[in-house]
Amino acid sequence: MFDSKKFIEISLKESLDVKDEFLAFCENDILKTAGIIVECIKKGNKIMLCGNGGSAADCQHMATEFMVRLSHDIKRPAIAALALTTDSSNMTAGGNDIGFENIFARNVEGLGNEGDILIGISTSGNSENIIKAFIKAKEKKIITVGLLGKNGGKLKSYCDYSVCVPSLNVQRIQENHIFIGHLLCEITERAIYEAA
Repeated sequence: MFDSKKFIEISLKESLDVKDEFLAFCENDILKTAGIIVECIKKGNKIMLCGNGGSAADCQHMATEFMVRLSHDIKRPAIAALALTTDSSNMTAGGNDIGFENIFARNVEGLGNEGDILIGISTSGNSENIIKAFIKAKEKKIITVGLLGKNGGKLKSYCDYSVCVPSLNVQRIQENHIFIGHLLCEITERAIYEAA
């Protein structure tokens, strides 16, 4: 018989273990990524985000934190950020007319400018539509950042910067992607606006 209480305890322990590994393996990657985001925003560029499924929701979450604010003790202007996952007409037309694998690349082509940042969120690192978006980003001299799982999959080789959560469990990877998103946003807010 399934033991819900035991399951909660095991899941929480697993989550804490991944966080411990995360600190050891990911801190430098987060600092580098945060640094490039701060530079991008200071230069007047924007952040675009893409992902599928739960990672699409994470894109919306992160874009909102950047645009509105995360740290309520800091009064700041909007940080330009856009989730490429939110326009259903755009996504369904793109999926129908040019193929689902091309939907994010098409938006990067139309909206991205040199010096912008494209953040791709993928637990596997093997999402074809994100890989194609990163290829298009490289053509346009857009900086690419991957929030990935374990070894980063195929996408890692297309990233200028990446943070790979040290786990194979999708739930634990996604939990940490939101944690990373919060860190990147808070560091950006504080680095640019805390002393202002």
